[in-house]
Parts: sequence; C-alpha cells; structure tokens
Amino acid sequence: MLRYLVILLDDTSTSFCHYDVPSRQHRLISIDDLKKGILFAMKQGLQIQFVYPDYEIPDEWKKEIATVDHCKIMPVTMADESADIVIVDNWDLERAIHLQKPTTIRVSKNEFFKNSAKLIPLISAVPNLNVVFRDVDTFDDPDYQTYESVLNALSEELKDLYIKGETPLINLLTDRMVLSSMNNCNAGDSTITLAPDGQFYVCPAFYYEPTKEYIGDLEKGVEIKNQRLYSIRYAPICRHCDAYQCKRCVWLNKRLTHEVNTPSREQCISAHIERNASRRLLYAIREHGEFLPDKEISEIDYLDPFEKRSEW
Repeated sequence: MLRYLVILLDDTSTSFCHYDVPSRQHRLISIDDLKKGILFAMKQGLQIQFVYPDYEIPDEWKKEIATVDHCKIMPVTMADESADIVIVDNWDLERAIHLQKPTTIRVSKNEFFKNSAKLIPLISAVPNLNVVFRDVDTFDDPDYQTYESVLNALSEELKDLYIKGETPLINLLTDRMVLSSMNNCNAGDSTITLAPDGQFYVCPAFYYEPTKEYIGDLEKGVEIKNQRLYSIRYAPICRHCDAYQCKRCVWLNKRLTHEVNTPSREQCISAHIERNASRRLLYAIREHGEFLPDKEISEIDYLDPFEKRSEW
C-alpha cells in the first residue's frame, strides 16, 4: 500500500540514493503541478517528501510547500534548520556536522575505503548517518575483502563510542542490530515519485533513465504494472534473507538483473558483509555490558543467499 510521495522540485534536485542526477539544467516543477501533487497526496493519504535542488526556490513554491506536512530532503550546500534530511555529495562534512540533522552521504567505494575514518566526527554529531554507494554495482571480489576490513575498523571506533555512553547510528553497521524485518527502500510498493514533468515514476532513478518509464500522471493517476513484484512477498530471494538493512534497490535490480524483485550479486554480498560486521559489533559491545538483550544475529556460512536457494 502506498504511503509516501516523493516530489522532485527540479530536474537538478539532489540524489539521495544510488542514482546520479545527469541534468545540470534547472527545470522547476510548475506551480500548478506542485499544487496538484500536494492535492493528490492529501487525497491518497500519502506523506510527502520534497527533494530540493542546489539553489533557492521561489517564494511562491515555498508558500505552497508550507501548506502541507512534509519532509524536506536538502543538499548540504542549501540545507538550513528547516531541513529534515541533509544530503552530502561532496564530503562537506563540517557543514553537516554543524547542522546536526539526519544525514545521507553519497560516496564511491574507493572514497569510502580511503576516508571512512573521517566519518567518525559526523557519526557522533548527527542523529543518524546513512551511507549510500554511487557505484555499488562495480563491487568485485577484492572490493569485498577491503569492505569487510574497513567495516571492521569502523566497528572498533563505534564500539569505543558506545562504551563511552554515546549512541552512534550508521546504517551500514547499526541498522541490522535493531531490525527484526526487512527495511528496504520500498519504491513501487509504499513509495512513488512525482517528477518535474508532471508524471509519476517508481522512484527518481527511473525518471533519469533515458526510457523514462513513468507509471501515471496527475490527470489519470497512478497505475503500476505488476505492482505485487515490488513487494517483499514476491521477491523469491529477499523474502528468505535476513540482511534486513539492505536497500534492495529496485532500480539497480532492474538495471542489473532485468527483474525488479531480484537483486544483483553485488547488492547481496555487500549487504551480507554489513550484516556480519553488525553481528560482530553487537557481540563486541556486549563484552562491556548489557546491550540490546532481545536482539540476536545468527551466524551464517554464505554471503550470497542465491547459493542457498535449493534450501528454500
């Protein structure tokens, strides 16, 4: 069931996930389409998330946005106290630390491998940090080994923070410790996107694809073909998996496996490396006192759940 509507305010609205924004030309959503989008969300009982570009939008648009409860997703270069989620796409960590808002940082794998220690001050300063890889689809076997080592080193830093009484939250390591079920992006299942062209898409990534596979418009409404396939219940691998923190990005699924409900090997293995690192961190913290006593993460003997398909 749909619960959220993402509204891209401009063709250059900041990316908050794996996809890149190819457009560098501003195209603001029309004020009429903005009003219609807000009305659509209100009629459908959807919570709105506005995604902002890297420039100041006109006052008329601001006034219309203010008429409805919403979440603001803003690039760090434009974010202020009104932001609900701050997006860092350029390692502007000092500004993000100053804002002290929930933060998403988009990085390449090599940037993360090289600079992960620089994230510790940010993790300590913000309520929660979400790390998203721009190039998760390029992970290979040597990268997996490096990723595991980097996460282990980061875990040591987090363990020390917990021992000191802090409660750092970073999706790669702490989400799995508290989750009991899948917590994916759910695009196409509970979330859809309204783009500046006045049409609906499964998520912003599909809007930026050359084929522009839209799922409706503001006049006719939304029609998602085979919508059940976007649900975890119809994901043959994911519904058996307990890497609950995995994003299960349907856009990457479609691009890499040609099936929205089937993740790529790169997504699965990196998610299980995170899962196992979370398990080690959980028990390392427990060596210093009681911690999440009702949560357990079992030991597994695989990284790619596809290898276990015969058991399911």
